[in-house]
Amino acid sequence: MEPHASAEPSAAQPASLRDLPSVDAMLRHPSIVNLLDDQPRGEVAAAVRETLEAARTALREGGDHSVAIPWLAIEVRARLRRRSQPNLRRVINATGVILHTGLGRAPLADEALAAIEETAAGYCNLELDLESGERGDRHAHVRELLCERTGAADAMVVNNNAAATMLTLAALAPERDVLISRGQLVEIGGSYRMPEIMAAAGCRMVEVGTTNRTHLRDYAEALSPQTAALLHVHTSNYRIRGFTSSVSVAELVRLAQERRAAGDALLVIDDLGSGLLLDEAPRAEPCAAPIERAGSGANAVDDASDTERRAAESEARAADSWDEPSVCASVRAGADVTLFSGDKLLGGPQAGVILAQPALIERIRAHPLARAVRPDKLALAALEATLRLYRDPARAIQRIPVLRMLATAEPVLRARAGRLAEQLGAVLPGWSCAAAPGHSSIGGGALPTAELPTWLVRVGVPEGRAAELAALLRRRELPLIGRVQGDALLLDCRTISESDAELIPTAVAEAARELLEV
Repeated sequence: MEPHASAEPSAAQPASLRDLPSVDAMLRHPSIVNLLDDQPRGEVAAAVRETLEAARTALREGGDHSVAIPWLAIEVRARLRRRSQPNLRRVINATGVILHTGLGRAPLADEALAAIEETAAGYCNLELDLESGERGDRHAHVRELLCERTGAADAMVVNNNAAATMLTLAALAPERDVLISRGQLVEIGGSYRMPEIMAAAGCRMVEVGTTNRTHLRDYAEALSPQTAALLHVHTSNYRIRGFTSSVSVAELVRLAQERRAAGDALLVIDDLGSGLLLDEAPRAEPCAAPIERAGSGANAVDDASDTERRAAESEARAADSWDEPSVCASVRAGADVTLFSGDKLLGGPQAGVILAQPALIERIRAHPLARAVRPDKLALAALEATLRLYRDPARAIQRIPVLRMLATAEPVLRARAGRLAEQLGAVLPGWSCAAAPGHSSIGGGALPTAELPTWLVRVGVPEGRAAELAALLRRRELPLIGRVQGDALLLDCRTISESDAELIPTAVAEAARELLEV
């Protein structure tokens, strides 16, 4: 009796290209027909073709690949699952980086999510004045809140702070000089470098001072009839320490006012970047409780003197490193234009905010680039809901995830890490799972030297396969992103929500089983 054409070839007769079934034969097979109950025929056919092409490539390259339809059907199902998954999806952030650019920066408050859902579900009054029935202004939805919370006279929103900077320079200083300290020629990643942005905006960059020391006289001496603005850029993702000197926004404002009195039209533009809307960033006080050593027993702690020393050192570092300027301070200092992000320390959606006097806002809005970088209805809905929370600063810290993570105290994180370590130990018998102290970072170009004491769960992975375990966790339907350090996977509890913490033990246990089967 002849074997079925789709039967698995014997070891003596390796599979060849002619043994591969056709697309039609695959689609008629019961193991594939069942898939058509839940999937469009076109999707199933595409997955079948991809599967057959992968098998064909493997056989051409001399590899061994099953040609039996039931085995090929397993791969078809896997491909269908991958094809149905969105490329952009939610992940669990266990890295400890609060504003992780790769993970979408600021997670939104529940109020912002609800506003997006309500606005996206149907039509909205994006550019309709409901009182008059006439054409409205999309910026009006957040203008009052921005002015109320910052003290600015007028405001508008674009799609990010890079756009805000470029648009402002293009509208207010075309073909004219803009003075900037050499120590503020920032690069924030990708192709965003301040010299290139200024060139693309059509203004002429004039560098003043030196990398580490710039004085007010450097600006004054560089002024000319062609000078349109003094640009102050907050070095949000780095700090220059040591023998340094810089000029504050308030000093630049005084210089500009002096020149205006002499008849010059000179503006001060303050590019803050991160967008701290509170007077200062919230942070938990250094923990005075004993700190468990990494790798030590459950009851091993620092002695009292060591704890006091660590707390004092942490407080001293914090005083020096928590130096983020606030939006309100920029407005109070008299900056003509203040620029900042919506999705960093503000804790809202991606957006760029421009604060200025109405006459300047009108000039900026009239520029052709303004339409190209305007925000959509979903960003405005989320931003408005986030800004409303700031009417009660204490509530904002509780409700806005970024602020809440910044303010979470060490004892809370220690308890969270202890629970998670115990749960992981129960599902990973024989593996080392322990809570340990560590440090988180803020990320997103904010407070680059600030240290956030945190508590980690350290999962020791056998045979030095921590990177492999991390890769398996990244590839899950709900990816889990942690840190790899040597032979261990580190899970930072500062960026893990309570609801996500409940999902981690099962995720790690399943990935561990898959790892050991390989």
